[in-house]
Amino acid sequence: MAAEKKPTESVWTRPRPRQREQLTREQIVAAAVELLDAEGIEALSMRKLGTRLNAAATSLYRHVANKDELIELVVDDVFAELQVQAACDRAQWRAAVTQTANHLRAMALRHPWIAPELGQVGLVHIGPNAMRMSSGLLAQFEAAGFPAGEKDRAVGTLTAYVIGIATSEAAYLSLIARSGKTEQEWVAGLRPAFDAASQAHPPLREQSSARKDVHPQQIRDDDFAYGLERVLDGLTARLDA
Repeated sequence: MAAEKKPTESVWTRPRPRQREQLTREQIVAAAVELLDAEGIEALSMRKLGTRLNAAATSLYRHVANKDELIELVVDDVFAELQVQAACDRAQWRAAVTQTANHLRAMALRHPWIAPELGQVGLVHIGPNAMRMSSGLLAQFEAAGFPAGEKDRAVGTLTAYVIGIATSEAAYLSLIARSGKTEQEWVAGLRPAFDAASQAHPPLREQSSARKDVHPQQIRDDDFAYGLERVLDGLTARLDA
């Protein structure tokens, strides 16, 4: 079907269709986010979404040419959840960027399907909410003192770390969710097998033993914070240089 062909442009590069019916782009996007949060990216299809909206799939195609364009829209819709602190001076830069990084990770974990998509959507960064976030981050790095030719690379380094970690976490948490167990139950159930397998690897066994009484979510939070601090250490060293 012609409507299924992948467009050569982004959904953001062409005008919205005139509104001649009750179904709106906003309704489609909201329903798609709900479906994705409940069932994951594999469950998303125009037909299934149409059923959820009590509308024919052809009605959806008046607003989006295919699923790729729909994903552009839902990703940008989720970006609206992010709050980027206004640009500040160098003394406050690190705290502001840390807050933004934590919000970005939290957003990705609320919507586990989104992290793998961020590297595949293509022109999603020209959506209004993604542009607002990127612009806010660039302003923070500019206020910190990064030169024009480097601030975008510094932002890219930060976001690559956050999205990389969030992608791994989202996959891990989705696996646990499918098991029907809590994270703590899942880790406890795996521990005997890990302990047995690590007998020949003392460093792994010692690390596991040191953390056995710590809640796994706390471990994830601490590991993310450690990595973020090291990334910011490296970026701060560039400012000092």
